Amino acid sequence: MPTTNTTVKDIFCPKCAGRYSINSILTLCKCGSPLLVDYNYERASQILSRSKLKDRDANMWRYLEVLPVQDCNNVVMLGEGGTQLLVSRTIGCELGMSSLYFKDETTNPTGSFKARGLAMAVSRAKELGLKRLIIPTAGNAGSALAAYAARAGLACKIIMPEDVPAPFLVDAGYHGAQIELVDGTIKDCGESAAELVKNEGWFSVATLKEPYRIEGKKTMGYELAENFNFDLPDVIIYPTGGGTGLIGMWKAFEEMEKMGWIGSFRPKMIAVQAEGCAPIPRAYEKGLDYAPVWENPHTLAAGLRVPGAVGDFLMLEAVRKSGGTAVAVSDDDLMRDTKELSAKEGIFSS
Repeated sequence: MPTTNTTVKDIFCPKCAGRYSINSILTLCKCGSPLLVDYNYERASQILSRSKLKDRDANMWRYLEVLPVQDCNNVVMLGEGGTQLLVSRTIGCELGMSSLYFKDETTNPTGSFKARGLAMAVSRAKELGLKRLIIPTAGNAGSALAAYAARAGLACKIIMPEDVPAPFLVDAGYHGAQIELVDGTIKDCGESAAELVKNEGWFSVATLKEPYRIEGKKTMGYELAENFNFDLPDVIIYPTGGGTGLIGMWKAFEEMEKMGWIGSFRPKMIAVQAEGCAPIPRAYEKGLDYAPVWENPHTLAAGLRVPGAVGDFLMLEAVRKSGGTAVAVSDDDLMRDTKELSAKEGIFSS
């Protein structure tokens, strides 16, 4: 077996400290918390150094020693990761900032950062012998799962709200996914997916309902550290729905400190949600450790329309530990700023 030289150890629960085998098929912890992957960081620091990265391909698999796939034959790859960090040419100056950068995740396969997480989830599903994957999604994650499942030769089913933007339906359909539309929100889609998992034997790769999507997303944190020569930026502003990206980057920073790659400094993490669906900013402002479900969610940003996230406590913990904050913005501001980003920086963020 061509091994990846991974230092993966086991799976742990950040809430109750429970431990599970890396070779088990896992969803949530028995206590209901998301599960996270643990590594032997002492060994990782011995076999992987910052300097060794310089000669590796510019994709997310350059960090194999701290990723959970054990057999190279199970890596399902379409070129994900290694996205550009672009220096602001206009907006930063207008805001009076000394430096502003954009991590352009639109250059990933299927056009979003979701490619990172689903590449990892599908790779581990293949490694564990799973054949049928299901996901509830408001859009981008469906496109990503459909593409990676097709690449791996696995069946997939995507549950989306009826009002999902048409391009996501076309994209997923062209990749051969089974599609089911639900009259409701992503929460309703999740409930439908759970029924199909129970009654038809699908395996769910919903946000933080399995331990591996976050492992793909965390590579954004590793890449940012490399981009800044391991001198982390002061602030990271991140649009947040289910939260795997924000939680993943925070996990990456903790891992790099354990390996001696960085010190204890952390960027202020700023979670951004839409005013019409802002459970994390509301919980942050009220001093809560969890985020009650947002009633009647509405926003033009389909991917941010997540009324309740199973990893809410992990998002809030990262924001607070970093000295960051959580904010909500209006759809009008979202549309205006999206157009401004395109017109002034040449970046189309769909």
